[in-house]
Amino acid sequence: MQESLEKNPLRLFSEQKIIFPKRVWGKFRKIKWIIMTCTLFVYYFAPWIRWDRGPQIPNQAILIDMPNRRAYFFFIEIWPQEIYFLTGILIFLAVALFLSTSLVGRAWCGYACPQTVWTDLFVWVERIFQGDRNSRMKLSNAPISFNKIWRKLSTHIAWIVIAILTGGAWVFYFNDAPTLLEQIINFDVPWSVLSWIVVLTFSTYLMAGFAREQVCTYMCPYARFQSAMFDRDTLIISYDEFRGEPRGKHKAGDSWVNKGHCINCTECIQVCPMGIDIRQGLQMECIACGLCIDACNKIMKKINLPAGLIRYDTEKNKGRRFRNEKEKKGLLRGRTYSYLSILLILSAAILYTLLNRSILELNVLHDRNPLFVKLSNGQIRNSYDIKILNKSFKSKKYSLSIEGLKNSKIKIQGIESLSSNNLPVMANSVGHYRIFLIADKNIEVRKKVIFNIKELDDEISDTVENIFISGKY
Repeated sequence: MQESLEKNPLRLFSEQKIIFPKRVWGKFRKIKWIIMTCTLFVYYFAPWIRWDRGPQIPNQAILIDMPNRRAYFFFIEIWPQEIYFLTGILIFLAVALFLSTSLVGRAWCGYACPQTVWTDLFVWVERIFQGDRNSRMKLSNAPISFNKIWRKLSTHIAWIVIAILTGGAWVFYFNDAPTLLEQIINFDVPWSVLSWIVVLTFSTYLMAGFAREQVCTYMCPYARFQSAMFDRDTLIISYDEFRGEPRGKHKAGDSWVNKGHCINCTECIQVCPMGIDIRQGLQMECIACGLCIDACNKIMKKINLPAGLIRYDTEKNKGRRFRNEKEKKGLLRGRTYSYLSILLILSAAILYTLLNRSILELNVLHDRNPLFVKLSNGQIRNSYDIKILNKSFKSKKYSLSIEGLKNSKIKIQGIESLSSNNLPVMANSVGHYRIFLIADKNIEVRKKVIFNIKELDDEISDTVENIFISGKY
């Protein structure tokens, strides 16, 4: 037994088989190229779109400003206190993905997923320098030679250039793009930014150049739980075994009697970026890219048979054809209506919140050390840290008043020239003030007070409830 294990060691995992997808052209390949071009264009050029928000405020349309804790998306601005906007958007995108999956399976994976987009781009570059499938396979198995070295080296250099552009474009979303580009040109990039470019460059090079289908199969959780969103009405890529079987070779002029239309050419396998055989049925690895459909339709055209041996189809329609029943058209059903209703509710909630978003917010923090101070004249003084959030793109002045505390007086600490009726706050910033609230000595031990903040030139206001303490309790 020991000798047997030494000769044939137990392997828990199979070795990765390198996939060399063959080039194919057709309807779905065209769609993939259009989507890839559009998504890459948006990704690389979106940080360069300008959006005027006023002086001293970033004019980059899409910007996540980490130092100042702001996120900008055209006219939308999200502060740290408004993280619920991001939560709502993420929930919306998740439900949209569920809807897409219930309708057309893993079409997101096959057409728009970043892993798919960059892998397609890397395979295209690989094909330029190394040729199509057979040439790449021969080159991979060939001994070391000048031809192999320059082709492989050129491929990897091109991959690294694309990876650098990818990593560099991503950090532009977190920095002012023209400023960062100037720093890059002058070799004056901050280490915090440079480290992210290096990490993202390496991850793009690794994921799109080497991991490829392994990411979709083993790393992406979507492949594991997507089947929970499928049903018999979900549009998936299917092989029509009723028409295709029994499969076998076919010569021109031979009869098709008692023969299936599948001639076992394996074109569908050769073009598949995941390396699977769709004729074996729906598999977890299938990303619904449709390239096997293009390949099969091309073969069907050559042998003068109708297209559609492999096509987008539903399990219910396959059963209807087998029973010679009329196929059902349309994908909307109870599940999809539920997802659409949730999306509509989420959209309405996010839109309502955005339209009713206040551009003024007041935060008040009672000083606990000490809780109160008894002055020489017997009056009681409490200290507070107040923050006035001016979310508008213009500098404003505000007045601060108190309710619930008779004969009280407000004093601004450290700034004698300021009064509670004239508190300036710069545009899109936080005004931080420390105030003293002074009241008569016969005030209650613990008194609720309301802080009111109001813009001097408008009716915009905000209120916050806090306490005033005059003794031990």
